[in-house]
Amino acid sequence: LKLALIGQSLFGQEVYSNLRKEGHKIVGVFTVPDKNGQADPLALSAEKDGTPVFKFSRWRVKGKSIQEVVEAYRSVGAELNVLPFCTQFIPMDVIDFPKHGSIIYHPSILPRHRGASAINWTLIQGDKKAGFTVFWADDGLDTGPILLQQECDIKPNDTVDDLYNRFLFPEGVKAMVEAVQLIADGKAPQVPQPEEGATYEGIQKKENAQISWDQPAAALHNWIRGHDKVPGAWTIINDQVVTFYGSSLFDGSVPSGQPLAIEGATKPGLVTKNGLVLFGNDGKMLLVRNLQFEDGKMIPASKYFAAGETSAIELTEEEKKMAEDIKSIWVGILTNVPVIEDSTDFFKSGASSMHVVRMIEEIKQKYSGLQLHNEDVYMATKFADFIQMLVRRLRGEDKEEELIVDYVSKTVNNMTVKMPYQCFINGQFMDAEDGKTYDTINPTDGSIIAKVSYASVEDVDKAVAAAKDAFENGEWGKMNARERGRLMYRLADLMEKQQEELATIETIDSGAVYTLALKTHVGMSVQTFRYFAGWCDKIQGSTIPINHARPNHNLTFTKKEPIGVCAIVIPWNYPLMMLAWKSAACLAAGNTLVLKPAQVTPLTALKFAELSAEAGFPKGVINILPGSGGLVGQRLSEHPDIRKLGFTGSTPIGKQIMKRYCAVKMGMGAVYFNKGENCIAAGRLFVEESIHDEFVKRVVEEIQKMKIGDPLDRSTDHGPQNHKAHLEKLLEYCETGVKEGATLVYGGRQVCRPGFFMEPTVFTDVEDHMYIAQEESFGPVMVISKFKDGDVEGVLQRANNTEYGLASGVFTRDINKALYVSEKLEAGTVFINTYNKTDVAAPFGGFKQSGFGKDLGEEALHEYLRTKAVTVEY
Repeated sequence: LKLALIGQSLFGQEVYSNLRKEGHKIVGVFTVPDKNGQADPLALSAEKDGTPVFKFSRWRVKGKSIQEVVEAYRSVGAELNVLPFCTQFIPMDVIDFPKHGSIIYHPSILPRHRGASAINWTLIQGDKKAGFTVFWADDGLDTGPILLQQECDIKPNDTVDDLYNRFLFPEGVKAMVEAVQLIADGKAPQVPQPEEGATYEGIQKKENAQISWDQPAAALHNWIRGHDKVPGAWTIINDQVVTFYGSSLFDGSVPSGQPLAIEGATKPGLVTKNGLVLFGNDGKMLLVRNLQFEDGKMIPASKYFAAGETSAIELTEEEKKMAEDIKSIWVGILTNVPVIEDSTDFFKSGASSMHVVRMIEEIKQKYSGLQLHNEDVYMATKFADFIQMLVRRLRGEDKEEELIVDYVSKTVNNMTVKMPYQCFINGQFMDAEDGKTYDTINPTDGSIIAKVSYASVEDVDKAVAAAKDAFENGEWGKMNARERGRLMYRLADLMEKQQEELATIETIDSGAVYTLALKTHVGMSVQTFRYFAGWCDKIQGSTIPINHARPNHNLTFTKKEPIGVCAIVIPWNYPLMMLAWKSAACLAAGNTLVLKPAQVTPLTALKFAELSAEAGFPKGVINILPGSGGLVGQRLSEHPDIRKLGFTGSTPIGKQIMKRYCAVKMGMGAVYFNKGENCIAAGRLFVEESIHDEFVKRVVEEIQKMKIGDPLDRSTDHGPQNHKAHLEKLLEYCETGVKEGATLVYGGRQVCRPGFFMEPTVFTDVEDHMYIAQEESFGPVMVISKFKDGDVEGVLQRANNTEYGLASGVFTRDINKALYVSEKLEAGTVFINTYNKTDVAAPFGGFKQSGFGKDLGEEALHEYLRTKAVTVEY
């Protein structure tokens, strides 16, 4: 179709570009005049393409069309008018002129919220759904027949920007293109709008945006977020208009903070470390992140009482030169301002969000060591304030705040352990966005260790945004590989220095026997970080010989590059060690990460976060989100900015072929190591008939020698299962085994003592079709099946008859047989005459449904790198 595009903004620009890609001919673009010497983005794109551009300040006067404007429009010969984002009144002789008429985009589910402030009113009125409509223009206000509509859920803390950026903008662009194609194909519907449910709310202005405090917290929250960022909901504090931005509901206990009297509010607000807490008339709370004063200055709400404490600093000659360089950048952007003064305000001089990005990039290009973010410009909009902020940052006076950690402290294991319990996002510990918490339980006695923050979807989005910014804009992305390795070595040193505390936390949170936690859970974690720290500056590409393009020559080489933001979800059996296995390779490759520990074992991951900050990892590189796998894990898996998801979940079945009496100890270790909560635990043992009875007898004798009890007791062999639900699952598993006809030789019951203790259990006479032969227990349950003496091929077939294949083992004096069996076993790891012997330098990972990819070793690095091929002709 031949299209006339009438509108403006980045939305109009995207619709324009996508329509051209689809092969439609844009015969004219009609947009607004340049503002402060700056052309609209739509005009810039069209002019660049050579498309005719018309910039009319208005189309009619006193309700009548301006004829020269209408004639200019008619001259392009459009078959359809497309109005993607239009703030001007377009006369009906233009709307009706094309053969196919005109279609308009509107950011609401019409007929609700007709009018220009539709997105704002969607939030202000607490709607559960948002959306947009593409409709046929008529002479009413957003009343024409509907062509298509789409909707999305509104999240509890969505702002206007959130809705626009997540759904209304990207999906709206696609919908406009789809609508045009439907018209071109003759398939576009025209559905009359119903009057039922129709609403119209006028454009919201600043004078009408004052907050009325006698409302529930949810209504206050809706009012504030509905005005974020234009025109801004405001109130009076200390005889001054203060505008609120960044509201979220707060569903926790009342935090500590400094009271702040607010005019009209029945209860003072609280200035806390996370922002300004406000109270509704229902006693519930909301949190505001940023405040803006009458002079335009914006500050974090947490800094309200410190807002005026900094004084101006004198600049050195070098800093004065830098100020002149910055001034020249402002001059290049604010072309309408003849002279940049100290009092020149960036935004009041006509700059927009697009110019913020441009200014920051130009400054970073000139001063590569200077880290700036968009928010820095909003916090210092006047030139003098902006220069002061830059100088303080370069001098190091504007250092990152000292990490503030709220601990739960417990005196246990002859020491006081200090455990963080909040989400760790962008280098700071903070409560979940909605204030929710959950209890993490000590499986030894069922007591509550701590109330841990229960991360929300909003927390996931914040953490991913922080990780993305750290990767793309932060110092981590610019850091050389050797420096990255130095940070990882420092972190390993700190983990080793505090290994007793880490092991103690692991013991009380997961039930791991303390000596095992010290040696394996923590010890191997330290080794893993040291191993991968050494790889940081040894990641190399290669050169590849290709045919030359005579008479020239070619050079082709590959580069190994980090992927970007990685999400990691870890299980509860080895909380810290699985964290290390996944995250060390990820970080060594140069990625940033958002990690979700298992809901029942979050504490060592949060302690790790504290140590990473102490080691000097930049903000946003490491983010830890405790909480629900279904909630957090699901959002991570679908988040568009996550480039890789590393997940360790349900554990596969290991297999054993027992061939000699001295294998009893190894066989028991293969099953009962770490209470059987071991991803490579031997889910099933195959024992030759000739040694079967003696093997079972000796196993029972060894079990009876095991000490079951407090995992902090150094002499304990067998601690509690990780959590109550898992214990109940194990008891049900044993009941199923008995019902199916397997022989319960020993155990199968809960130990008669407080806590989640399970007796080490032995089943014999287990046949291949039984449930306990096909499904692993992930607990201290030994499942034994016989096989005929010498029937290696038969037992191999039985062992491989599973969809899993993480680890396996064979015990035999015959090395030829051992190597043959290891070759035929379908598992990612095969142990010969040993078990559970893993090393950080050896790759670890399974076959079949036991996952793909590898942890540990050089191969793990490749999971977090991408290969780029580069060809040069010379």
